[in-house]
Amino acid sequence: MIDYKQYIFINPNIRFGRPYLSGTRISVYDVLNWFANGMSQEEIKMDFPELTNEHIQACLAYAADREHKIRVA
Repeated sequence: MIDYKQYIFINPNIRFGRPYLSGTRISVYDVLNWFANGMSQEEIKMDFPELTNEHIQACLAYAADREHKIRVA
């Protein structure tokens, strides 16, 4: 799994403190939402050429890590 911490940062002054991708103002939520709405990785990269394959993989790794950490009560 890719080390998403190299690509995803949290800064309270950028995107209201939501996780965002390095070198951009694009949030992890944005990328995941585009996937959820049926966009392919290639379509996302065409619309947002500043994103790399590593950025997109980092979003998926971040989401997987967060899902893994959810505790069921």
